[in-house]
Amino acid sequence: MGRNPALLLRQLIANRSKLCCSAYRLPYLPSNSPQFSNSIATSSSPITFTSFPLSKTSHFSSLPSPPCRFLSTSSGSSNIVMINTEEGFKSAFKKVQDESVPAIFYFTAVWCGPCRLISPIIGQLSEQYPHVTTYKIDIDEKDLGKTLSELNITSVPTFQFFQNGKKAAEVIGADAQLLKSTMEKLYE
Repeated sequence: MGRNPALLLRQLIANRSKLCCSAYRLPYLPSNSPQFSNSIATSSSPITFTSFPLSKTSHFSSLPSPPCRFLSTSSGSSNIVMINTEEGFKSAFKKVQDESVPAIFYFTAVWCGPCRLISPIIGQLSEQYPHVTTYKIDIDEKDLGKTLSELNITSVPTFQFFQNGKKAAEVIGADAQLLKSTMEKLYE
C-alpha cells in the first residue's frame, strides 16, 4: 500500500515550523515492503489496519540527516552580502555598475517558503562562483519600498543577474535548475 500524497502534504503543512525536517522529500516505500494487516470484526463490516512491522525499523536509517544550519548561511566567509537599507542598496548597485563586477541581486522575504527552500542552493552556487557577489535584499525592510517599486519587484524570490555593469538576466521564482543554468551561462 503506497503512501497517500495528500497525507504527506498535510504533514508538511502541519510541521512547517520545523522546515529543516519537512524540506526533505521522503522516498515512497517500495510496494513489496512487508506489512501486517490486522482485522477487527464489527457488526457492520471489518476494518483493516495496516502498519509496519516492529522488526523492520530501519526503513529510514539510510536517509541523510539534515545539517544543523540547513536553511541559514554559514558563519564562514561568504560572498553573500545582506542589504538592509536603501542607502546600502544604492551603494551596492553603484559599485556593480561602475566597477562592472559580476553580481546577483537576490530579493527575498522571511515569510516566503520558496525563498527558504532555495536559500541553500544559493549558498552552494555562491561557493561554486566565488567571483560573483550575491546581494541578499529582504523586501520587508522599511527603507526599501521606493527602490523595490522602481525596480518592479513584484514577486519573491527574484534574482537579477548583472554582468559588465548591466542587468543580463532575471529569474522570478525558486527554479533551481534555471538559476544554475543562468549562472553557468553568465559567469563561467
